[in-house]
Amino acid sequence: MVGKSLTNAPTRPVLFIGCAGWSIPAIVTNRFPERNSHLERYAQRFNSVEINSSFYRSHLPATYRRWAATVPEAFRFAVKMPRSISHQARLHDCEPAMQTFLDQVGELGTKLGCLLLQLPPSLAYASAEALKFFDQLARLYQGRTICEPRHASWFHPAVDRALRERGIARAGADPARHPRAAIPAGDPHLQYLRLHGSPRIYYDSYSESTLHRIEYWLCRPSSQCLQRWCIFDNTALGHAAANGLALIEYIHRASVVN
Repeated sequence: MVGKSLTNAPTRPVLFIGCAGWSIPAIVTNRFPERNSHLERYAQRFNSVEINSSFYRSHLPATYRRWAATVPEAFRFAVKMPRSISHQARLHDCEPAMQTFLDQVGELGTKLGCLLLQLPPSLAYASAEALKFFDQLARLYQGRTICEPRHASWFHPAVDRALRERGIARAGADPARHPRAAIPAGDPHLQYLRLHGSPRIYYDSYSESTLHRIEYWLCRPSSQCLQRWCIFDNTALGHAAANGLALIEYIHRASVVN
């Protein structure tokens, strides 16, 4: 009994904090060390990034290799799946497109942290089509996948259970289109927050009190969760980097005190 309780003892998950993209806005540029590229500078302060450009266009395998070589060993990339899969094919008959995308991002090697599948607001949950897609993806890719659905039909316990059974994590998003959308669900081993800015999406900064609430949630021990990600997507006025840096400082201070 002692051995079992120690094995299941809650611990703090590994934290990955970053932004949607690695641009460095003028309001915080003096807080980043000088390096040859923006990604090199960014990776000295953050340990993760979400690549959103892959949603709009493909990148050469050599580009992913270069990015991987630019960052420290512990750095991780989350890569957004192409809109040709999520928005155009709407998860139907897209195995060749998935394979092409996976061949490209595979060049990140061990620095590929997870894939992000953001679904269009109009895409309702249909179990046959959705689960077929996730089962196809599982045959092609053994890593972690995060799904950010936006239609209300996805936010039900039965859907969470189906995602959990397939190792798919559902992102928690702010602002949330549905009350349950704010809370990560699905696979409990990885929890992923996407913070788009509130109340003005992409534009507004998060308050100090909100960042402290996020800090508390991120640092909360868990007996199941292995990783927690927090990605700031309020990039329009440069607040993402500022909020991310502040959050890292809060977590560091709390760790020193405790």
